[in-house]
Amino acid sequence: MLGRLKRWRAERFAARHPFPDAAWAEARGRLPLLAALGDAEAAALGERAWQFLHAKRLSLHPELSESTPFDLPAQLALAAQACLLTLGWSDDDHAEAFANVHEVLVLPDAFQRRVEEMDEFGVMHEYDDERAGETSYQGPVVVAFPDLMESGDFSGFNVLIHEFAHKLDMGNSLDVDGFPPLPREIDPREWHRVFMAVWEDLQAHLERGEPTPIDDYAATHPGECFAVCCEAFFTAPDLLHDAYPALHDLLARYFRQDPLARLPERDLEEIEATHHDRH
Repeated sequence: MLGRLKRWRAERFAARHPFPDAAWAEARGRLPLLAALGDAEAAALGERAWQFLHAKRLSLHPELSESTPFDLPAQLALAAQACLLTLGWSDDDHAEAFANVHEVLVLPDAFQRRVEEMDEFGVMHEYDDERAGETSYQGPVVVAFPDLMESGDFSGFNVLIHEFAHKLDMGNSLDVDGFPPLPREIDPREWHRVFMAVWEDLQAHLERGEPTPIDDYAATHPGECFAVCCEAFFTAPDLLHDAYPALHDLLARYFRQDPLARLPERDLEEIEATHHDRH
């Protein structure tokens, strides 16, 4: 009975909202991340992105809505990057994972937030933090337009994947902690062990004054470590695999995807240049 109801809803949606094939083809043509998908994955992701646009609210800051055309291919490209995280999951798991997503808000530029943090000695520090994106448990996913425009390739940086990874992380809590709801086949102890090894390696690199194998923003907080690693998994899987093979394999099982198989060939100069500075 439940299966018949789902099919009826899917058929009703398709009848009311015919899939925009031309707009989806243009969206894929604009972003290397989408162009690299195989036909079957692209078809599934296109449908997810199209339904996402009808289920969630996409808002532009007034300054952008007046000056920046945000056509249907651009909207589909945005939705597809978010839905790429759950492409390997069932429709039910996808819906549950993003049940706390209600709106995506695009701002004209990076924005600042006043942050209070306590150091290891118990001293509270206040500072202004410039951000490319942010979200909260039931709050909107907020992204800066310039960083949105920099997303969609294989540079290792993707503000949408980063912020939607935080939404996955908050699926079992009100805050980000790097420990999202896990499928039955992944032991939480394994998840903790693998991520802890990466965390400790990042801290060791920083203590030695050495460049980190992935963006050093991952070393600022366990939740940021998870989000940055998700970015790397989808947009620089070769670099993540070379640096942390156990983590790469764990995320492949978690997301039930293999972005490494989609990756176009890189030359040496491109690999060396693939490191986005967030600061």
